[in-house]
Amino acid sequence: MSETRIGTVERAFQLAREGACRSVSDIRERLTTEGYEGVFSHLNGMSIRRQLTAALVARGVTTSVESDDV
Repeated sequence: MSETRIGTVERAFQLAREGACRSVSDIRERLTTEGYEGVFSHLNGMSIRRQLTAALVARGVTTSVESDDV
């Protein structure tokens, strides 16, 4: 049985919704630790950072957002 790994962006949203990450920077670090490549380029756009931040806020993350997260 072969397991297919999900894409970088999809995994980023999983981490934002369900993980222990508290910022987009945390998500980037976690993805890099998990072996995803090109993390910064995948999550560099303002739109995706805003969407990930919104997902974090929806999950209840209340810590101040880092400057590179919005």
